[in-house]
Amino acid sequence: MTDRLARIAGIGSYLPDRILSNDDLAAMVDTSDSWIRERTGIRQRHIAPDGVTTADLAEQACRRALDDAGLTAEDVDLIVVATTTPDFTFPSVGTMLQARLGATKGAAFDVQAVCTGFVYALSVADNMIARGQAETALVVGAETMSRILDWTDRSTCVLFGDGAGAMVLTAGEPAGTDGADGILATYLRSDGRFKDLLHVDGGPSSTGTVGHLRMVGNQVFRHAVTNIAESMTTIAGRAGVSIEEVDWFVPHQANQRILEGVARKLSIPTEKVISTVADHGNTSAASVPLAFDRAVQDGRIKRGDLVLMEALGGGFTWGAVLARF
Repeated sequence: MTDRLARIAGIGSYLPDRILSNDDLAAMVDTSDSWIRERTGIRQRHIAPDGVTTADLAEQACRRALDDAGLTAEDVDLIVVATTTPDFTFPSVGTMLQARLGATKGAAFDVQAVCTGFVYALSVADNMIARGQAETALVVGAETMSRILDWTDRSTCVLFGDGAGAMVLTAGEPAGTDGADGILATYLRSDGRFKDLLHVDGGPSSTGTVGHLRMVGNQVFRHAVTNIAESMTTIAGRAGVSIEEVDWFVPHQANQRILEGVARKLSIPTEKVISTVADHGNTSAASVPLAFDRAVQDGRIKRGDLVLMEALGGGFTWGAVLARF
């Protein structure tokens, strides 16, 4: 059969109501609003209250995405959730969402690629739709990063927040159809040699604990700029387009300095880069769909636009997705 394009039929996101400002953090740890803004560009982040889990955030984002697509959970035959902060070791957040939403067909599962998780999940769903294994997919990035932070470590606790974003993908025109919209190319990479630069120091098999996030920030910054730029130029080349032809860049929202560094490296105008890091902080796998949804809601990203999504996360993992929205 001819591979089909996976079309982005709907998008939705959800953020917890509680906002933790830089000034709030300064009352908890040795930091300041100016210190955080200068180094990261972050001014606030959303924090899930006690008792609210990753699946809770994901469910709200999924319902909004389905509404946006004009579909119901009964139409969904694939759920792929990207998260590094699941509710349980098992079952997966994906299967929990399947039950909560009332999706009774197909398969549901999680993928774990940390901040690159949503890019990985989009690639998985795109391939399953292309090969006829699914017709309608929910692709979700959801995190409660606040649950794995060391709130005494000012180098990490100031960076992260909680949230969720979701996309509905539907089977579209055959790949290669002139003018068809959908996912045009995906590119995934990883290099496990750099685990110690960004990791969580716990897990069921090693310590029997959840652990806390640990990071060597200056080294992560260097790898992020280099690897993200490489993924962007590679995927554009594979799709036969130039970086200049891309209408919007939706990067993982790790740090404003990383976003600016990549833009300078590739000579991308800053006005074409969607940035929500000031308001959301780093929401790991949720950051790309959160930023995408905001740009759709405020009218920047429109149907027909060429959009490049990219990310780098612990592992290291990195990659990109190019889509005609």
